[in-house]
Amino acid sequence: MFSQGQIIFAVLFIIVFVIAMIIMYRKDLHLHKIYYKGSLWVLIAFLAFVGILFLLKFTLKH
Repeated sequence: MFSQGQIIFAVLFIIVFVIAMIIMYRKDLHLHKIYYKGSLWVLIAFLAFVGILFLLKFTLKH
């Protein structure tokens, strides 16, 4: 389906992309701590809301 060159390119691209993302994240880590201070609580609240919706769906199904 894919040629050998395409597979090598895809693997190298993924490796370089992940390395670049790690470097950029580490570079901006101090800004993340300032601007996204309460985002963990938003994520927890969202996951709890989705969990409650699933509980309601399965309990009210019968």
